Amino acid sequence: MEEKTKTKKINSAIFNGEVQIIEVETTFIKALPGFSIVGLASSAVQESKERIKAALLNNDFEFPPLKIITNLSPANLPKKSTALDLPIALSILLQNNDIDLSEFLVLGELGLDGSIKETNDIFAIALASGYKKLIVPKNIAKKLTQIPDIEVYAFDNISEFFDLKLQKEKSSKLDYKFIEINNNKYFYNDKFKLDFKDVKGQNIAKRVALISASGMHNILLEGSAGVGKSMIINRLKYILPPVSLEELLEIEKQNSLDNKEITFNPQRPFRSPHHNSSRSAIYGGRGKIGEIALANNGILFFDELPQFRKDILEDLRLPLQENKLLISRVDSKIEYKTKILFASAMNPCPCGNLLSQKECRCSEIEIKRYKNRISEPLLERIDLYLQMTEDNDESVISSKEMYQKVLLAFEKQIKRGYFNSKLPENWEFDIEEDAKNILEKAINNFNLSKRSKFKILKVAQTISDLENYDKINKKAVLEALSYRRR
Repeated sequence: MEEKTKTKKINSAIFNGEVQIIEVETTFIKALPGFSIVGLASSAVQESKERIKAALLNNDFEFPPLKIITNLSPANLPKKSTALDLPIALSILLQNNDIDLSEFLVLGELGLDGSIKETNDIFAIALASGYKKLIVPKNIAKKLTQIPDIEVYAFDNISEFFDLKLQKEKSSKLDYKFIEINNNKYFYNDKFKLDFKDVKGQNIAKRVALISASGMHNILLEGSAGVGKSMIINRLKYILPPVSLEELLEIEKQNSLDNKEITFNPQRPFRSPHHNSSRSAIYGGRGKIGEIALANNGILFFDELPQFRKDILEDLRLPLQENKLLISRVDSKIEYKTKILFASAMNPCPCGNLLSQKECRCSEIEIKRYKNRISEPLLERIDLYLQMTEDNDESVISSKEMYQKVLLAFEKQIKRGYFNSKLPENWEFDIEEDAKNILEKAINNFNLSKRSKFKILKVAQTISDLENYDKINKKAVLEALSYRRR
């Protein structure tokens, strides 16, 4: 009776909007010597055959005079990641070895000399795979040890697997300031690269920015060119609330997919795409992550808002409302989190001079057409609107002073369980009676929708948190109403 061929199985994974576990299985069969990879492997994965051959031969591995077949399961799933190099190589190298790696997830690209290299999807895979033990390249190990409850085993070269000795990497801790609320740590960076003290005057705009940052409220600033709209929003990212460890890991996952260095800097992301950006660049697709998903837990800034394509603006409505984006293709469905602060700025007219001392060259029809590019349903999803005008005020406030207020409001929101902008629609607000009466009058007088009422209450709650009010009072409601778009 003919002896059955052995099959060596190694666990790996790919990232295609979400993590897919891949079982790499290799067998040697009696046939003309050769090496084939099956299971919908892309050209990048097929090329791994040459990398693996060179890496093993350069480290004195002798290929047997047999045919090597590697299967990537599930076979109906397209595979593109070069992080499959190492698991494929190990399934060959350890073919006749009894070492059991079934509890490990193996990730890494190979160099021709056998060196093991990181890829930009390894961090995202490690974070979301669910595996507790990882075999990875040495140069990414320190970053991965920041992830709680996983064991990291790191290697520099394929030669280290000839005499395999598994040694766990030491866990490392975050070296950033934090505040502790309900036994949970929230990290922050108090280095303000861009400071609000550079903004002279515009006290109302700075107040609106403070409220926006404190409650993660969507904001729209309208004003003539050079009035300070972009200057204020670019400084907004430095006073955003602290991040939990879970949020920080999610941010670094986004950074790794965007080919950015993983630094564990607890600063929320800030994405500012140009108005000529394509729809796929904003929303993602075909396995590529878009700007709106990269802005998750941070700011998505649309400068010159009316200049963006109509379909891009209209498609913002659902992710702003649901805090998620589902992209459906024929062969896949990918869901991205879009828990963002949407910041935007616009001129009052096409020439930008309508609210300034300069002469406006636009007709009423041109101004109307310009503003009609932004639909009412999208504007209803913006919590704070301010029309800025030029002023001669020289007063300043620093980002440090503003951030102290943000931290005060943040603590109240954490105890509440939500950022105020993300409160569920059935939330019961603690509001004083005279404040409730003023709000009801405003609803009747301005014919406000239920969404507008809820939005005003959320902003009023943030104002109450900033001012340390026990309840939403008349003053908070009046201020919230003043930031409503008329």
